Amino acid sequence: MSLLFYSHPVALLHEAGPGHPESPLRLKAVLKALQETELAGLLRRDAPLADLDQVQRVHPERFTSRILAAVPREGFVRLDADTVLNPYSGEAALRAAGAACAAVDAVMAGEGTAAFCAMRPPGHHAEPMEAMGFCVFNTVAVAALQARAVHKLSRLAIFDFDVHHGNGTQAIFHDDPDTLYASTHQSPLYPGTGLMHERGIKRNILNRPLPPGTGGEVWRRVVERDVLPAIDAWRPQMIFVSAGFDAHAADPLASMALEEEDFAWVTRELRDLAERHCDGRIVSTLEGGYDPPALARSVMAHLRALNQETRRAWRSH
Repeated sequence: MSLLFYSHPVALLHEAGPGHPESPLRLKAVLKALQETELAGLLRRDAPLADLDQVQRVHPERFTSRILAAVPREGFVRLDADTVLNPYSGEAALRAAGAACAAVDAVMAGEGTAAFCAMRPPGHHAEPMEAMGFCVFNTVAVAALQARAVHKLSRLAIFDFDVHHGNGTQAIFHDDPDTLYASTHQSPLYPGTGLMHERGIKRNILNRPLPPGTGGEVWRRVVERDVLPAIDAWRPQMIFVSAGFDAHAADPLASMALEEEDFAWVTRELRDLAERHCDGRIVSTLEGGYDPPALARSVMAHLRALNQETRRAWRSH
């Protein structure tokens, strides 16, 4: 079965200005690495535009209208200190959400067991009524509600291993007893949320804040002890991943010390859980990662671990 890979050229045109860490160089590095590496069974698809009703399951109409109306004809518009729009940002954000919805639909249709959405801007900081932290629309939340609204899946699980806590995703699903949101993240660090006592309406929020300097051995121990058993016990009908790679040791915006193999390891563990509970169904969306070479290597490790063809090769040895 194919691994689906969604992207679109407009994701390279969204810019936040000179020197901004969330730059097109991030995605360019990923696409270059993919071009130079053969992945058996990879099926590339263009990210479609999301319908507004797909986005508005998460973000009310007055918010989406305000954001899209703010997109400038030229130059830049600043939504907050970190989040900036240029003339291509509205389309890029809609295609990021559209990629996630299309990935859900394709996985549910059996066109691939797993999908990765290589789009910008990222999404997990976006709250229902606030764009923030480089994020405009909350892509992974839009994907999860596509699975629920269109495909009638009830029990959903999201694992966010970005180095920053996904405050937006937590806010969206805090009162949703059928969605598990689990996050490992550096603390203290932006945005300052994600404390262990934040548990959600039905203990459906699991936060594991980690101190600066945390490396792969400690991080894996926490994931193995707390996150993976929580997802296993949840018995999800689909697993979603907020795949941020800024916990990498080379990343300039944080101080954790993971390596590519740590991301590969957790992806293999998630694939095993998906195979146990939901016929392997995983939809992963790109979040952070601000050292382009490290991001490219990490994404490739993630894709290899997601790829069922690669997994068959591993198991045959």
